[in-house]
Amino acid sequence: MQTRFFATISILLLFFVSDARAYESSPKYEMRAVWVTTIGGLDWPHSYAQSSRSIEKQQKELRRLLDDYQKVGINTVLLQTRIRGTVIYPSAMEPWDGCLSGFPGKSPGYDALKFAVDECHRRGMELHAWMVTIPVGRWEKLGCQSLRKRYPGLIRRIGTDGYMNPENAKTATYLADMCEEIVRNYDVDGVHLDYIRYPETWKLRVSGDQGRHNITTIVRAIHDRVKALKPWVKMSCSPIGKFDDLSRYWSHGWNAYSKVCQDAQGWLREGLMDALFPMMYFRENQFFPFAIDWAEQSEGRMVAPGLGIYFLDPKEGNWKLDDVKRQMEVLRMYGMGHAYFRGRFLTDNVQGIYDYAGHFDSYLALVPPMTWQSRELPATPTMLTVGQNGLRWQGTTPYYNIYSSRTWPVDTKDAANLIAMRQQGDRLTVPTENRYFAVTGMNRYGCESKALQSVKEEAAVPSSRLLLPCDGRQLRLPAKGSMLDADLLLIESLQGCMVCTRPYQGRFLDVSLVPEGCYVLKSLGAKGVAHRLGFFMIRRKQG
Repeated sequence: MQTRFFATISILLLFFVSDARAYESSPKYEMRAVWVTTIGGLDWPHSYAQSSRSIEKQQKELRRLLDDYQKVGINTVLLQTRIRGTVIYPSAMEPWDGCLSGFPGKSPGYDALKFAVDECHRRGMELHAWMVTIPVGRWEKLGCQSLRKRYPGLIRRIGTDGYMNPENAKTATYLADMCEEIVRNYDVDGVHLDYIRYPETWKLRVSGDQGRHNITTIVRAIHDRVKALKPWVKMSCSPIGKFDDLSRYWSHGWNAYSKVCQDAQGWLREGLMDALFPMMYFRENQFFPFAIDWAEQSEGRMVAPGLGIYFLDPKEGNWKLDDVKRQMEVLRMYGMGHAYFRGRFLTDNVQGIYDYAGHFDSYLALVPPMTWQSRELPATPTMLTVGQNGLRWQGTTPYYNIYSSRTWPVDTKDAANLIAMRQQGDRLTVPTENRYFAVTGMNRYGCESKALQSVKEEAAVPSSRLLLPCDGRQLRLPAKGSMLDADLLLIESLQGCMVCTRPYQGRFLDVSLVPEGCYVLKSLGAKGVAHRLGFFMIRRKQG
């Protein structure tokens, strides 16, 4: 009893510490994900695609959702791609799910997976194909029925539902074939395995070790097939939220390792998984100790616990927003990411969760690099030019990250300076006045190149023939036009720091007390509006 008391006190202390530190530093690297459920159109789509107009409506809805996710810092979309023996793309192996067209087995008239991949990449977000593995739906429904006809004996019936048999070697081969089909044909960033475990209602006739061996065999088969094709594609899964009983905390009989033969931490150690999204839909002492256990056993891989934000809906549970806020704060303290289950509860802003997410993740964050897969730095971009309407560069990497600040050089380690990520082109339209920029190349493993800075401080000034005349003590002022509402002059450093202000009068300005260097001269109107008049340089003869 005393041990449990002190453990509870330690968790409470985490709350106070997290409140103080949560916003002190926003990490540059952090997995921020959301599950987008397509079964029954729970998160998307909410309308059927049966004509060109309804296709556009369905696509517009996904674009709007992705825009909303982007605004609150989401960098990874887990899109339900295989549902229950049915899929949302034209497959040679399984029929169309009815969530898109309204009719199981019928095409919606477009490739929803390709559309989603392209739209996510356009926004600098990753898309992971969420594959529901073992369950294949109702016994007489299209997905289960098709598999039973093609593979007699492979599907087991439990109640009204069908399940792929994890003890049959054909299951591993079949699921690996499915994942290969997706990875070969689509530019997905990850394969996300859901329900990769024994059903809790399965009557185990083997030992726990044998059961875990059976599930791990399936995971290994999928991993080997995916990595042989595209080693940068991330392998992940969503294990039961509690790995196993802890020395001080009991899992109440619901855990990954002992209950459903899911050795997710072993998959990290063996290198079969790049990331885990544990389904941690619990609170207080059923959340924090088990979350910390995932962090301590992460093997340097990514762990982004799933947050049960659906419990914020009074129809689903009795959680309060503070429950989720504390969880997010502690996860960040331990270097973990976070994933929202599900998308609708996030964008519906239940109890203000969307508002809080935007506050908590106010800066962009990159998905952590897969340094265990590759540490090779890509080539640094070249030829960075900054114009009035944006910037351009040249490079050979698939992605580019852009940073900006008012000081030079731009600190690319500071998340506050990251303004665009995973850009696939060689240009960016963005305001550039009084700002410096840096561009890094990024390979498919998430490794960044060294930064190419826009200009050095001295180079920010135009050539000498374009400078305002200055002899080191007197600066000749440009003619003050009749339309210019300005009574003051403002001298700034090239980094945007104010040096001094002076009255805007006469033809010359005394700069004898201003240190040598390069400066920007601006006019300052009565309403505080500044206009750049030009650059000048102060150099004084020695002796």
